[in-house]
Amino acid sequence: MQVKALSAGVIIVRRQPNGPCYLLLRAYNYWDFPKGLVELGEDPLKSAIREVEEETTLTALTFYWGQDYRQTPPYGRGKVARYYVAETKDQSVALPISPELGRPEHHEFRWLEYQQTRKLLAPRVQPILDWAHTLVSEKNPE
Repeated sequence: MQVKALSAGVIIVRRQPNGPCYLLLRAYNYWDFPKGLVELGEDPLKSAIREVEEETTLTALTFYWGQDYRQTPPYGRGKVARYYVAETKDQSVALPISPELGRPEHHEFRWLEYQQTRKLLAPRVQPILDWAHTLVSEKNPE
């Protein structure tokens, strides 16, 4: 399948005493990390950061693990989702109204531990969470 659209997002982690928590967003019955389409000529990482702010109001992201990313295989009509990993210390998330939709793009958000996060994700995104969780667990930025 030919890639016709690239979407970019960020797996956002927040460290807790009992282990890392990941931010998931729900649109209808689908859970995913904050992400959106990369606009023509836009750098995918900048797109991912823009999408996080638009969808969650989070702006304080630290890319301790660099700019490495993982992508899903093509799905739908040739879309591929690319994910980076970043940490935030902010717990407060808002789901602002999308100017295009006239309502928030997502219905709910949750900070979840790894196993809970994995259970809610689509199978094509689970290996990407596994990769991110390995990074977060192996390389402590402090």
